[in-house]
Amino acid sequence: MTKFTFATSKEGFDNHIEKSVRGYTNLWNDVLSISKYFVEDNTNVVDIGCSTGKLLKAMMSQNQEHIPNANYIGVEIEKDFFTHYEQDEKNHTNLKYVKGDIRKFNFVNCSLVTSIFTLQFMPPKDRTHIISQIYNGLNHGGAFVFSEKTFSCDPQIQDMMTFMFYDYKRQFFTEKEILDKEVQLRHMMKPNTKTEIFDMCHKAGFTTHVFWQNFNFVGVIALKK
Repeated sequence: MTKFTFATSKEGFDNHIEKSVRGYTNLWNDVLSISKYFVEDNTNVVDIGCSTGKLLKAMMSQNQEHIPNANYIGVEIEKDFFTHYEQDEKNHTNLKYVKGDIRKFNFVNCSLVTSIFTLQFMPPKDRTHIISQIYNGLNHGGAFVFSEKTFSCDPQIQDMMTFMFYDYKRQFFTEKEILDKEVQLRHMMKPNTKTEIFDMCHKAGFTTHVFWQNFNFVGVIALKK
């Protein structure tokens, strides 16, 4: 079985995510719209697990006219994405990429931090610390906007959500492709429940609000007041 990575999916990363998460485009557009409320001049905007840099560049383009002096930083650990970055950095003086582990990144002077389905791939023991580091690196009034796949607290609901999700994915993938991906993600992806995620955010000092949900995928705004 070939090792699965999002960076090398045959239909391309963005197309693969669109087919894998129902409503992904709505989520993506919502995050883009939310950024208008938080990005400020002379601050940093950080996208954790920035992949191709599409979201980061869209936020920069959208906000550039009114907020020309914000800095946009993408952090990515998957090497297969790195080919996208050099030309982007040449074209934009306020855009840079950090190639490495987010656990070693220093959050400072941030008005906005985004994370689209990345915490679930980090070691569970590190998540509370990372969320606290994000909180500490945000300016007051800033936000951590993230999305995650979650587990349901009720086993009956979890079973329903799982098979409804598979029914959706069967429109785009074969049963073998779905099963192979599930097998390969076992050691990579370890979701939390929403309660666990909110507890970590609240422990760090955030207030939280769910702005998007589809099956067991959720989008959350965590505010630093």
